[in-house]
Amino acid sequence: METFRRIRAWTRSLRTRLFLILLAGLVVAHGLSFAVLFLERYVSARAVMLTTLQRDVAVSIALLDRLPAAERPDWIPMLDRRTYRYELGPGLPGKPELSARAGAIADEIRQAVGPRFAVRIEAIPGHRERLQAHAVLSDGAPVTIDVTPELMPLAFWLPAVLLAQLLLLIGCIWFAVRLAIRPFMQFADAANSFEPGGKHARFAERGPIEVVRAATAFNAMQDRIARHLDERVRILAAISHDLQTPITRMKLRAEMADDSSERELLLRDLGAIEALVREGIAYARSVHGEVEQPARIDIRAFVESIVFDYQDSGQDVASLATQEATVVTRPHALRRILTNLIDNALKFAGRAEVDLEAADGKIVISVLDRGPGIPPDKLDAVLQPFVRLEQSRNRDTGGTGLGLAIAHQLTMAINGSLSLQNREGGGLMAKVMFPSGSVSRPV
Repeated sequence: METFRRIRAWTRSLRTRLFLILLAGLVVAHGLSFAVLFLERYVSARAVMLTTLQRDVAVSIALLDRLPAAERPDWIPMLDRRTYRYELGPGLPGKPELSARAGAIADEIRQAVGPRFAVRIEAIPGHRERLQAHAVLSDGAPVTIDVTPELMPLAFWLPAVLLAQLLLLIGCIWFAVRLAIRPFMQFADAANSFEPGGKHARFAERGPIEVVRAATAFNAMQDRIARHLDERVRILAAISHDLQTPITRMKLRAEMADDSSERELLLRDLGAIEALVREGIAYARSVHGEVEQPARIDIRAFVESIVFDYQDSGQDVASLATQEATVVTRPHALRRILTNLIDNALKFAGRAEVDLEAADGKIVISVLDRGPGIPPDKLDAVLQPFVRLEQSRNRDTGGTGLGLAIAHQLTMAINGSLSLQNREGGGLMAKVMFPSGSVSRPV
């Protein structure tokens, strides 16, 4: 069953289908060409063979007829051919029924011998086709022509040449299909690697005209998406920045007002709005912010320093990091990523654990909790801005919906990836993975 599934998956590839279609067509055409050539050669060789047989038999029988009886045995070996030979004697008993090929040979022998000598042709029973022509010479001596028909011989090198041609066809077809399919694979890779807001490499505009046109259109599409996203982020940053001043004035006026329950509610709402504005600005900067220069850091000490800061403030955060590693990255961006993930874990679980792994040039930092987790169909959605699983209007429980989005953007900025997965037994694991010695785009 597994083999059948693999074969089925292999045949679903466009490359495989084009290869099989072209191969089948060329093999059939090659086979037909060989069959026509073989048939033409067979007909020509058969005609030549029968004509040669008629003349050779006529000359041989005439020679034997003119030779003295005592000299005939010495000449018999010189008259033998590959498919027929001569015997002095009555030969073997046979049957008069002949096949189509044997009948054609018999007609040629009758035309060669019949006018002067009586001839009787019979099929000799056996595992292969065989016939004998019995004739009587002028002196009454019997002579037998023993014929063993064979197929037209093929040169020993012909199968090797045919196999070489077939292999050449397969190689050329595979190369042609690969050349035709490669742009599709490159387009798929470029589309998969494209991240909105990230720095993307332009697709190479070279090759056949059709590929160049498609590459130009693909690059133009990337540029339009980048401009659209840049415009949205800049609008968000501008609005968030401009809101800070009136919010500050409103807070000052509220604080100067008389103490009352409405004043406290107003200050709380203004604080929530101010937090949302700060997160909006932070998200905009995570996409288009100031450049932070990479620095070499001890990643274990870096993670433990963050954990100690939380512990000093009374938060239940533990470090499971035991591996030592030195990495080149942007520390401020990495700190913001980890604090956002830890804050998220503390908000929903009350406790967070931070683990560290370093292997094969990759650094993996995991933030684990035992909270309610995230529905499997929402694991990717929560990385987008303003997506909150908590549907209430209370920002204290639902948050702004930008924490994970900021962490996601900053992770891409350090050439890494952020993934979320539910843990066995409940809880969530946020995994940040990035290379230990390279940073691809500015923060």
